[in-house]
Amino acid sequence: MKILITGAHGFIGGRLLVALSNLGHELVCPVRTPRPAPEASSRARFVPGDFTTMTRPEDWLPLLEGVDCAINTVGIFHAAAPGDYERIHLRAPAALFEAARAQGIRVIQFSALGADAEARSEFHLSKRAADELLRQADMPAFIVQPSLVYGKGGASARLFDRLAALPLLALPAGGTQRIQPVHIDDVVDGVVALLDAPAAGTLTVAFCGPRPITLRDYLAALRTGLGLAGRQRILALPRAAARVLALAAGAFKGGLFDRDSLAMLERGNTADPGPFARLLGRDPAPATAFIGRADRAGSRALAVLDNAVPALRLTIALVWLWTAAVSFGLYPVQDSLALLHRAGVPAALAPAALYGAASLDLVLGILTLAWRGHRACWLWLAQAGLMLGYTLVITMQLPEYWIHPFGPITKNLPMLAALGLLYLHDSAAPD
Repeated sequence: MKILITGAHGFIGGRLLVALSNLGHELVCPVRTPRPAPEASSRARFVPGDFTTMTRPEDWLPLLEGVDCAINTVGIFHAAAPGDYERIHLRAPAALFEAARAQGIRVIQFSALGADAEARSEFHLSKRAADELLRQADMPAFIVQPSLVYGKGGASARLFDRLAALPLLALPAGGTQRIQPVHIDDVVDGVVALLDAPAAGTLTVAFCGPRPITLRDYLAALRTGLGLAGRQRILALPRAAARVLALAAGAFKGGLFDRDSLAMLERGNTADPGPFARLLGRDPAPATAFIGRADRAGSRALAVLDNAVPALRLTIALVWLWTAAVSFGLYPVQDSLALLHRAGVPAALAPAALYGAASLDLVLGILTLAWRGHRACWLWLAQAGLMLGYTLVITMQLPEYWIHPFGPITKNLPMLAALGLLYLHDSAAPD
């Protein structure tokens, strides 16, 4: 079978790409930047195609030549620019649906659980609008509405692993909201089954776990799967406080917690698992089986690292910012100048050295908060180099500080270790 997959470089699309390729299907994958997936066979062909601009049927027709099924997995949880939801969730899929109908091609549309008559968020409303267009098209099609999808490489899975790894956590309403997470392997198996399922008109299938569970029970299941000792203590976060935090978190782009996600959580995310189980020919995996023994150590290490790295960034930034504030005058300036003189700095140059170093500390603190990824690697090296330089000068000029009871120099050692960890973390980040 020849299949078109949109979003082949995404989480769900990428897993479908590998599975369908390994099953011997011929795949056409329109992507903004074509790059082969090493796990996929040579039967997968990547072609240039910017989904955000493919809003006319004629944009899709050349890609659908000889295609038997078109699978649309593209979706965004946050809009980077005004109109993104409409372009990506509605206009581009609508053009694909029309082109597929003209060619007599089956469509599998990935929507979302909650994209129904009670939808309120822009995410759900835009998904629902595309689903309604497909239902009205009178063509063989399936609308897949997945719940929270767990799997290696998934953003939400990584977030929930991270939350599960914390010994103490505050959750809205104590995490009593009902959800029905599904494993990515079951999602893939469900799509494979749909390829051979009879299609008369458009059928909607909720891809969800075997039964609803509370958010706190989901985290407990993941915590057990990660092999973490001790029970997680959950504190109930009042609704008003949760909404304030969601509003504040929404100001930072790219996060998964904002006002809309909180509203979705409060509404619940459940469905009847019967149709999905019949499609699979078995019950979908429960949350307690999401993390296998082979993945336990790696998933646990990643969850711990995901919690540690932000804390390290914040505390290191605070060290530089506080040092700058102290040097600019919180500590008596004359005492600072006298200390510089003892370290070998001429009196005439001491003010410039003091305020120059304070300005550098301020810049390093700000950049530590702002920079991420490969760009931050030189920042960690610069900070380590500066600390080693200060340590060398103090060792030569003020060696008594090595045996100071407050340990002002020996505390540089864990700081250097933390900078090394951040360097390794950011140098390994995707480019």
